[in-house]
Amino acid sequence: MTQANLTPEDVWRMFQETDRRFQETDRRFQETDRKFQESERRFQETERLMKESARETDRLIKQLSKNLGDIGNRLGEFVEHMVAPAVVRLFRDQGIDVHAVYPGIAAKRDGVALEIDLLVVNDGALIAVECKSKLVEDHVDAHLVRLAKLKQVLPLYQHHRVMGGVAGMVVSEEVARYAMAQGLYVLSQNGEQVDIHTPAGFEPRVW
Repeated sequence: MTQANLTPEDVWRMFQETDRRFQETDRRFQETDRKFQESERRFQETERLMKESARETDRLIKQLSKNLGDIGNRLGEFVEHMVAPAVVRLFRDQGIDVHAVYPGIAAKRDGVALEIDLLVVNDGALIAVECKSKLVEDHVDAHLVRLAKLKQVLPLYQHHRVMGGVAGMVVSEEVARYAMAQGLYVLSQNGEQVDIHTPAGFEPRVW
């Protein structure tokens, strides 16, 4: 259809079609803008959640650090005020006088390192004690390895009778039996005191 043949009705329809297309373009633009704003809102919400999560993670880490510090303090008090006197009492019940009590021993010789929570010493004998908040069999096995190299790392006690003990704020009967089967004294918290497990026939292992 040429421009010369256009009727007023054709021109009107062309205007209507142009207007319709313009409105459709405007609608699509508005839809795109709406989606963009929605994406921006979601991004801001995600950023807010991430910040909240970071704050909560930081709070939990601080709380965990505090809890671990509290546990460490409790364990230190457990060793100092409960385990040490109990081991001294154990020696004395066997007629062995105690000459020294050393908490927190750390030593290294010829590349071999050693850490002992509590060392109770007499002129001819000693008990090296490992202390845990909750004692498990792996702790017992690790302490046996520790005891096997004690004289190598601490030759001062080369001629001592070396015995071992394990102590825990929480010690299950199963773990206690396992430790005693390896020849270790077992000390566990019971209320305001520490119980020493020495059943009939028990003989401590000597290194």
